[in-house]
Amino acid sequence: MILVFLLVACEKKSLPPQAKLEDPPVPKVVVEKEKVEREEPLPPEVKIKLKRDGKDNYSWELNGSDVDQILKVNERLRKQLGGERPR
Repeated sequence: MILVFLLVACEKKSLPPQAKLEDPPVPKVVVEKEKVEREEPLPPEVKIKLKRDGKDNYSWELNGSDVDQILKVNERLRKQLGGERPR
């Protein structure tokens, strides 16, 4: 009788090999990235010093960090105010 009791006890303790290898299901995680709005950079700043002489002629000095923008402003001023042509 003791022998039967030991056999029954040993059988209940050991789990089948398939049950030991199975991992519990992993919960699905969804990661959402926050959309960051990028603001358009401001156009480069051009500073203008406008001068007018006694004969109503205009001249100007331009300062800025972007050469292309300075040239555009210079051309626009030349068309609007009739400044001298570059030498």
